[in-house]
Amino acid sequence: MPLTRRDFARRSAITGAGVALAGSVGALATAPGALAATETEGVDAEGADAPYGAPGYGPLVPDPKGLLALPAGFSYRVLTYSGKTKLETGEFTPSNHDGTATFEGPRGVTLLVNNHELSGPRSKWKHPVPLTEGLVYDPAASGGCTVVEVRRDGQVAEWVGIAGTATNCAGGSTPWGTWLTCEETEDKAGENGMTKDHGYVFEVDPLDKRANRDPKPIKALGRYAHEAVVVDPKRGHLYLTEDASKPNGLFYRWTPPKGFEHGRGKLRTLADDAGVLKAPKCYDSGGRFVDDLSRATKIGTVYGVDWVEVPDRDARTVPVREQFDDGDITRARKLEGMWWGDGGVYIVASYARDESPVHHDGQVWFYHPARRTLTLKVLIGVNQDPGKDGAFDGPDNITVSPYGGLVIAEDGDGIQHLFGATDRGRTYPIARNDLNAGTPEKPSYSEFAGVTFSPDGKTLYANIQSPGILLAITGPWRRQRG
Repeated sequence: MPLTRRDFARRSAITGAGVALAGSVGALATAPGALAATETEGVDAEGADAPYGAPGYGPLVPDPKGLLALPAGFSYRVLTYSGKTKLETGEFTPSNHDGTATFEGPRGVTLLVNNHELSGPRSKWKHPVPLTEGLVYDPAASGGCTVVEVRRDGQVAEWVGIAGTATNCAGGSTPWGTWLTCEETEDKAGENGMTKDHGYVFEVDPLDKRANRDPKPIKALGRYAHEAVVVDPKRGHLYLTEDASKPNGLFYRWTPPKGFEHGRGKLRTLADDAGVLKAPKCYDSGGRFVDDLSRATKIGTVYGVDWVEVPDRDARTVPVREQFDDGDITRARKLEGMWWGDGGVYIVASYARDESPVHHDGQVWFYHPARRTLTLKVLIGVNQDPGKDGAFDGPDNITVSPYGGLVIAEDGDGIQHLFGATDRGRTYPIARNDLNAGTPEKPSYSEFAGVTFSPDGKTLYANIQSPGILLAITGPWRRQRG
């Protein structure tokens, strides 16, 4: 049944401070200018956490090779490098690495599925995803996924998982061991050189090459500028983010049809209109409608969530986000990465500027399905000097760390990092992109993407998007309690 504003207001009044915070990450605050740090129990006015030492692994050590700065004791290995490493079929690794997930393969093998965020016609790119026979959706499109195999002896192999898709941004792994790759575009056939409609989700099986033949979009999940997707392993719902503007995008919940059972390849068998796709409508603790998530200016803010059905999920004439009036749903700018953990969904809103009611340089929310609440976990104030090292802004891809808290890939202005956020509200650097694509006078650094741990938790994988580098980071990982 819907959660009405009256229901949420009454529930909030009973609990006093809204609904109890969900998830183990707690209320996370980050520099610079983190808002409402003193709202977090156990954090003093300076953000210090007396019972524990400084979180993280110490300062980053510049890389003499000019690629990746890491703390002392850590090391990295380049697994794929666009224009340098090659696929099994002989072509160069495609460029523009983005979302990634890991899977346990046979005989100690680790498999990764790696998105390549390549938009528009193939002529635009030096290294598009090769059009491997049987794996192509639209021969005019540049993007797709590759599967990377890391063997126990260290050998690496790479092959195409899907080709002929467009702007493969993030995505998400499934409980049944496949990857859902998301197209961050709304191009239709005849637009931008495309011969088929785009803006869909596709399933890629890292373990069964035959399952990837004749790619079919999962139209039941809607056609819009998809960013990421996660699966609720208990209820079977899928949650999806949309990275779009004018107006700001939405996140969605897809409910499967009655009797549907998830499994490898099952999603592609669904009818185009199967299940129900809905967008959120949020209320604050006073029962007031919230038009945009940027309205939240305090860590620990809790909103009640109702869900409103999408009228035309395939957006035949009107983009999905434009099918709602302003009072119908709750929007947010730059909805990006997602990750399932702690019984719910972590959702990133990368930044908000003049298109939003309130400016910020990053939020991470936690949606609790059973309580139907959305809690603000991370809030990053506007970074006034992104060219100066030490500050974080523009969170993008995200993962829940086996060592506690979150690991976040930065896609902001200026210097780019991988950084961690502890359960008790403190942040720390893990890596810095030292590959300067600009000049000494005007440096330029590509974003990080695809942050994910190996199945055994010993290796952190991450991408430098441009030119397209997949990295494996190892070192003395330890529990982060600060």
